[in-house]
Amino acid sequence: MPDVWRGKDERMYQHIKQSQLDDGKSEDEAKEIASRTVNKQRREEGVTDNTTTQGTGNPSTQLEERTKGELYNRAQQLNINNRSQMSKNELIEAIRQKQ
Repeated sequence: MPDVWRGKDERMYQHIKQSQLDDGKSEDEAKEIASRTVNKQRREEGVTDNTTTQGTGNPSTQLEERTKGELYNRAQQLNINNRSQMSKNELIEAIRQKQ
């Protein structure tokens, strides 16, 4: 649980996590689902910004496993032209050529 969560957020997290465990989810799955749900609620309430990540994905994962947004951010770092008009496969190809 992040330090910035309110008491309400922590209670919601614990409730959702326990519900997921009761439904047979693993501990890790239950924690992820609960965290995502609480964070979504916080964004909808305006408690946190509704921004997308600026990440480029885990460098040790294959490009095909990354999201299009992560690939786009990596293409931006590499100064690849016309990246906004590229499909995911085109971004992968362009990144491979540039690296």
